[in-house]
Amino acid sequence: MATTVGQMSKKELSELVSKLIEQKLREIMIDTEDDLELQPKIRERLRRQKKAVARGERGKDFNEVVRN
Repeated sequence: MATTVGQMSKKELSELVSKLIEQKLREIMIDTEDDLELQPKIRERLRRQKKAVARGERGKDFNEVVRN
């Protein structure tokens, strides 16, 4: 694999992003002491995001982020 993001092919970058997302989701969603339950900080974050979406707030379009 290339040494910098700028040197990566689209496929390499896609694979890297996929691995990082999966790793992060496992890290934040699974509390080893409580078995597969959401950690309180994640539960609260999801509540805030749900309220923001209900107010019509949206993040950036994924395709736009990938292009930049």
